[in-house]
Amino acid sequence: MAMSKGMRLWLMVFLGLMTAIAPLSTDMYLPSLPIMQQDFSISTSVAQMTLMMTTGGMAIGQIFAGPLSDRYGRKIPLLLGMLIFTLSTAGCIWAEDIGAFLFCRFLCGFAGASGIVVAKAIARDVCQGPELSRFFALLMMINGLAPIAAPVIGGQILLFTTWRGVFVVLTAVGLVQLLATFVYRETLPREKRLPGVLASFAKFPRLLKNRYFLGHCLTQCFVFGAFFSYLSGSSFVFQNVYQVSPQGYSLIFGGIGAGLLLTGALPARLAGRVPDERLLHISLLIPLLGSLLLCLGFYMQAPLSLILPVLFVTIVPLSVMGAASFSLALSRQGKNAGSASALLGFFSMILGAAMMPLVGIAGENTALPMALIMAGGYGLGLLSYRQLIAPEH
Repeated sequence: MAMSKGMRLWLMVFLGLMTAIAPLSTDMYLPSLPIMQQDFSISTSVAQMTLMMTTGGMAIGQIFAGPLSDRYGRKIPLLLGMLIFTLSTAGCIWAEDIGAFLFCRFLCGFAGASGIVVAKAIARDVCQGPELSRFFALLMMINGLAPIAAPVIGGQILLFTTWRGVFVVLTAVGLVQLLATFVYRETLPREKRLPGVLASFAKFPRLLKNRYFLGHCLTQCFVFGAFFSYLSGSSFVFQNVYQVSPQGYSLIFGGIGAGLLLTGALPARLAGRVPDERLLHISLLIPLLGSLLLCLGFYMQAPLSLILPVLFVTIVPLSVMGAASFSLALSRQGKNAGSASALLGFFSMILGAAMMPLVGIAGENTALPMALIMAGGYGLGLLSYRQLIAPEH
């Protein structure tokens, strides 16, 4: 599909906002987790379960959003998703008990999944080859702004109001995304849509029988599982173990987010010169080594000045891994882009959702479980790459 410069810029911003819905929904209230824990009188694991419900909802929601977008086009699923996301986020403001809050968080994730999966399918609609790699890399860069801004904003909100104020801001974000979706022009013509939703669901088993595609699903499953363990555990590690304030934690988290943003520029700069599979391999190897050093550092009770550089090197290659893996996986799918994107999105979140409560299983005053889960995830991700992806390159 030919794109003018204006359309390309509009799509970059629009799709960047849509893919940013995941970090916005989780990262903005990370500084609030210890406060929310006290407010609801719940354990650390239950507090982390609020993240699990959001991430799990996003994982499941993508399974439905992908096929629906292949059948009815990209716009209708996005409109419904953004509407429900906005309403359920508003529900979090008024939740009086943890049960109601968890339910609203699940709905937020389930509805917000439409933005994540459909945005990637739209990119596949309009780009191919190296251009697709560049487009994904630019999306990751725009998406990388969210982890920088979200926790900083969340931390500053706590200076003026309670954690509920964070969800007032998130509701406003949902309204902006809803209005932007009305402006978006459909990129999947009727003649290219699948004849029925069941036809889309029927593609899931066939996609998973493809060893190469399955390799990308498993690689992302394990690596993002490690990353979400960091998301759920970092606020307790820094605020309870290292006695960092919510505002200090938000700056640390934002600094690592800035690293994600900067490394996200690498795939775009190197597209067409360095093979995506090589970038993928390197972006898996470095975090594994970093996570092993992190385990040693937490076990030896290393000071924060040593932990932060190691954590930075462990986390920031994620943006390179995401851009390279999504590009390689979707480049071979054509009309299956929506269903393939849905499966990739499901696998990238489902393990992370399951792991989040386990990070706090040993209590709120130890960092070792987070580091061990991260090392295991990166190790299994590298193994999946070498067994299922690398042989085809």
